[in-house]
Amino acid sequence: MDLGDFLLRPWEAPDAPAVAAAYSDPGIQRWHARSMTEAEALAWIGSWAGRWSQETGGSWAVAGEAGLLGQISLRQLNLQDGAGEVSYWVVPAARGRRVATRALGALSGWAFRQLGLHRMELSHSTLNAASCRVAEHAGYRLEGIRRGGALHADGWHDMHLHARLAEDRTDA
Repeated sequence: MDLGDFLLRPWEAPDAPAVAAAYSDPGIQRWHARSMTEAEALAWIGSWAGRWSQETGGSWAVAGEAGLLGQISLRQLNLQDGAGEVSYWVVPAARGRRVATRALGALSGWAFRQLGLHRMELSHSTLNAASCRVAEHAGYRLEGIRRGGALHADGWHDMHLHARLAEDRTDA
């Protein structure tokens, strides 16, 4: 999916070093509570093909001329129920350029049109103001707070729950 100055594309084995480097970024580690070696990144990349073929999830590299800018995933997908859950991150060099917002908007529109989803959700720590802005700018309305919803490196965090429906209007 071409978005002008970057695109969403399937993961490839040569992306493993960039994925491992991204997961070593303190900003990504703070909200995703994990790191990866190159071998783990290669296994992570390889896992997505199986999830896509089983229709349970999918993930795409957000890539630009300078290389990997981030990732966006349908971390959960239920075609029978018309529902999906998304997640995303961007590398430090891509932050503040609306990369995550534009990727989220593009993936969401595609999932509603092509997969026939009715509802897509995302959640993030209530302390992650940047992710909240991304969600809102991509048309995901804040629906509530999941108390103690995710374990991060510094303990349990309350999580904002955002959702977008196929009929919601958005300018993302």
